[in-house]
Amino acid sequence: MTAMPVPNTHPDIDQTLSGEPVDLAEGRASTRFVATEAMATDPRGLVHGGFVFGLVDHAAMLAVNDPFVVLGSADVRFVAPVKVGDEVIATAVTTLQKGKKRVLEVSATAGGAEVMKGTMTAFVLDQHVLDD
Repeated sequence: MTAMPVPNTHPDIDQTLSGEPVDLAEGRASTRFVATEAMATDPRGLVHGGFVFGLVDHAAMLAVNDPFVVLGSADVRFVAPVKVGDEVIATAVTTLQKGKKRVLEVSATAGGAEVMKGTMTAFVLDQHVLDD
């Protein structure tokens, strides 16, 4: 069995909030989390979409897997709700690489049903975004 490559980006991310890598290869990645009470917006357990977005974003950044990758834009749709206790899996696949630009098709599923889908555009910078 071949070991999964080591992530080369986002080394200090909180995987309980943004997902743990479950697949990582050239141009693609998947992340997962189990939605927690801390992610709920109401007593019925509806999970805030920002957490699902973060999971998908983390998968996209891992698919690029460069230490200086940043998200430039996102065109995503939420197509079903997520509730506390759901295992959510996000997948990102690079569909275009042109210079510093990367376009990725992204999706997330919970219980086998799609909950989010769309496109994200990332950029690989020459240095950390916070460097002068």
